[in-house]
Amino acid sequence: MAYFEFTASRVSGDGNMVFPDKIFIDDEYLIFRKSRIIGGKDIRIRIDKISSVTADRHLLFDDIIIETKGGQTIKAHGFTHSDALFITELIS
Repeated sequence: MAYFEFTASRVSGDGNMVFPDKIFIDDEYLIFRKSRIIGGKDIRIRIDKISSVTADRHLLFDDIIIETKGGQTIKAHGFTHSDALFITELIS
């Protein structure tokens, strides 16, 4: 069973300095984690329920945009270009 963990850069802005966005991917699920001072948010999606994944490239960092077949959109901010490319390849 393959398992991958990606953490956004702390210097990318968008609230990542203290609690960076994280994406976890295994053979069946993608988990998006956005932590906060109190609580946080985990979104768990089956890989087969993802309709598209896009890397929105910026000068230094990329945003990952994940759309599900149910119409939900998830935006994770501040990943390196290489991580963003690998994430899109894993899910596609």
